[in-house]
Amino acid sequence: MRRIALFLLTNIAVLALLTIVCRLFGIDQWAAARGQGLGNLLAYAAVIGMGGAFISLAMSKWTAKMSTGARVIGQPQNEGERWLVETVRRHAQNAGIGMPEVAIYDAPEMNAFATGMTRNSSLVAVSTGLLQQMDREQVSAVLGHEIGHVANGDMVTLTLIQGVLNTLVIVAARVVGRLVDSWLSGGRDREGGGGIGYFITVMVLQVVFGLFASMIVMAFSRWREFRADAAGAKLAGRGSMVSALQRLQVQHGESTLPQTIAAFGISGHLATGFKRLFMSHPPLEERIAALQNASNNT
Repeated sequence: MRRIALFLLTNIAVLALLTIVCRLFGIDQWAAARGQGLGNLLAYAAVIGMGGAFISLAMSKWTAKMSTGARVIGQPQNEGERWLVETVRRHAQNAGIGMPEVAIYDAPEMNAFATGMTRNSSLVAVSTGLLQQMDREQVSAVLGHEIGHVANGDMVTLTLIQGVLNTLVIVAARVVGRLVDSWLSGGRDREGGGGIGYFITVMVLQVVFGLFASMIVMAFSRWREFRADAAGAKLAGRGSMVSALQRLQVQHGESTLPQTIAAFGISGHLATGFKRLFMSHPPLEERIAALQNASNNT
């Protein structure tokens, strides 16, 4: 609940900051003179930008289960499922979080993910491919990595950042759109809203600003992977975490995880050049090096 409260307070602070900036630059007066209420714009941005991100977070467990066909282990049916549930339970206790739901989903690649609205109401799921191709020490490390995401509050923080950036994109695109429309019309007021210049500018800038926002979100996503690796090393042993990441290096092909939860997987797609800015995960060799360097410094 503390992280949800932080989410709401941060969004309120962003709206307050936008209001102050608009007042300092006279944007609110300019909008009022043309019958455009700044308060309405901020409210619209909050509902669309922040509300959408928050609803997505609230539905994340249900969406993940439906999109992957994950089967939650209620009563373990065999020794392997019992070990899986008990390993998650042990890691969760050591990390100081509530027991997550544990699920298995059918996929050939080695992968796992965690999601959920709070630290005490989360889901940890592993693929059948990971269970078949990794030994138990490696699987334990992957589970520790996912528990680390939950304990660090990464899902809430990522949603918070996405919501804040969505709000900024919506407000900035529309403010600039009004300025462009006013310039094209020679400063004349328009009845019924903006003209073609406004709508084109808003559509283009939402795409452009959205790309920059995505870069920021993905930069945080990459950073949180290093933290989750460190958590996995702490919970299951550094050697096991390094071994699990090295095992992932032999995997070929793209993940079958749906796009909506791809960023929550244990590993993601690789890219070069400009596309690297949109990677949700750092390269595995960088993650392995970070763990090894941390070991050498302790």
